[in-house]
Amino acid sequence: MKKNFKFIARNAAKKQISELKKISHVFNHSFLKAIDVIYKCKGHIICSGVGKSRIIADRTSKLFSSVGIPSFSISAQDFSHGDSGAINTKKDILLVFSYSGDSVELTDLINFSSRYHVPLIGVASKKNSLLLKSSDIKILLPKVKEIDPTGLVPTSSFALTVLAMDCLCICLMEKNKFSAAKFRKFHSGGRIGKQLITCKEIMHIGKSLPLVSKTKTIKETINVMNKGSLGLAVIIGPGKKVLGFCSDGDIRKSKFSKDELITKIYSKRPYYVSENTLVSKAITLMNKKKITSLLCSSEEDYKKNKVNFKLKGIVHMHSAIKVQ
Repeated sequence: MKKNFKFIARNAAKKQISELKKISHVFNHSFLKAIDVIYKCKGHIICSGVGKSRIIADRTSKLFSSVGIPSFSISAQDFSHGDSGAINTKKDILLVFSYSGDSVELTDLINFSSRYHVPLIGVASKKNSLLLKSSDIKILLPKVKEIDPTGLVPTSSFALTVLAMDCLCICLMEKNKFSAAKFRKFHSGGRIGKQLITCKEIMHIGKSLPLVSKTKTIKETINVMNKGSLGLAVIIGPGKKVLGFCSDGDIRKSKFSKDELITKIYSKRPYYVSENTLVSKAITLMNKKKITSLLCSSEEDYKKNKVNFKLKGIVHMHSAIKVQ
């Protein structure tokens, strides 16, 4: 009989989702203590495990490092063959994974922790296991049913441990007041890094800004535009507050004499964004409004939705596209 693999997959997913709901049992005093100890760590969080738990250790270490928590992973099997030399016994913390908690390969690592008083956070599902009995902080995982046909392959147990570490990392990010700007610091390359570039990093500033007083004529405004490359001018008043905006298109369409004041044709409500706005969002807005430039204000002025704000810079579509 032909097997219905869609049904099998859906049923497996349903079972695992049900098992993962047991994660709430992890969030106890020990979990909170682990957050505090890792937050205060002056050295590295050294992750280790055996077999599938080693994969979790590697992933957790990379996850921590990616959000600014210094971390690396080591092999429990190779620990007694030189890897222990990587540990700073005065500053580092050991974070060790073993679902059973009784992997014999962890013995040397546990003994090292005890001998040199290196704080040990153990993650396991057996309360009386070697790992948890030896740990300073014990993160006890709930027993879960594996979803494979034999009930033996680490599926739900693997996913539960990964989820517990994701939650631990999220809590640490909140405690560290982690932001998109900080994330970009550790992901400056690649697609993610580009998505996190802000307008402040690419906008035209200072003397390159085409600024004109409201007392200037259309002809004088054209001269300012021609000196720059943005094809626009920003009309400013007292305190260099933005009063309006004028593009070269506005001037071409105008029927006024070039000796008339620029206030005759400028737009009083130009589109603008905060200098902290992501470039990707600025591009979306420019495409939506069918414009090629956006004025940038301070975050404070933008939040207050000021009509007359102090200009911080100008983002042009060409500059924005180059960095995306």
